[in-house]
Amino acid sequence: MGRDYTTRYYPVYLDLGDRLAVVVGGGAVAARKIRTLVDYGARVAVIAPVAVPELERFAAEGIVSLERRGYVRGDLEGAFIVVCATDSEEVNRAVYAEAEQRGCLVNVVDVPELCNFIVPSIVRRGQLQLAISTGGAAPAVAKRLRRHVEEHVGEEWGPYVELLGEVRMLVMERVPGGEAVRKPIFEAIGASDLLDRIRSGDSPSAEDVYGEFVGGGSL
Repeated sequence: MGRDYTTRYYPVYLDLGDRLAVVVGGGAVAARKIRTLVDYGARVAVIAPVAVPELERFAAEGIVSLERRGYVRGDLEGAFIVVCATDSEEVNRAVYAEAEQRGCLVNVVDVPELCNFIVPSIVRRGQLQLAISTGGAAPAVAKRLRRHVEEHVGEEWGPYVELLGEVRMLVMERVPGGEAVRKPIFEAIGASDLLDRIRSGDSPSAEDVYGEFVGGGSL
């Protein structure tokens, strides 16, 4: 069934590590999608009769596999996620139909009715990721909001979130009593000036923070 701009998409983060991503198309748009898939650890197979130099380089370096031909039915076997970026409506529809039949996640770029997922605009600060989507209705607005978030969520958020993760592990390992005891610790750390201190150039260790909030500090 086709999609319209009232479709409600379920936000989710996917683990693409070592999963097969098939990309049909070898142009600049496909290359941009492939860079992201590779960055997130997917095994990328590209099918395209002609590929831009960047993809040829990726193939030569073993970053992706590249078959220099057109798509044929059966090319999506084993795929977890499929991206199609071609100018051919016939190819786009054929890829979407096979992906749907196989139960793959599929995105035909810029054709919302041939997608069962859409890709948000993403702001990354280390392990912190902020995804922005308008459900395909206004991609330019999503990009505008992304730029706004980028201006207001600085790079210090990356080390801050990483540090909180390390502190969380220490608390989980060392503080008995379950959530009732641990939750106030996490809330106190979150409400503290730790982010401002990192922004100002301070670099506390997880042990420092643990000692401050658990080992005789604020709590």
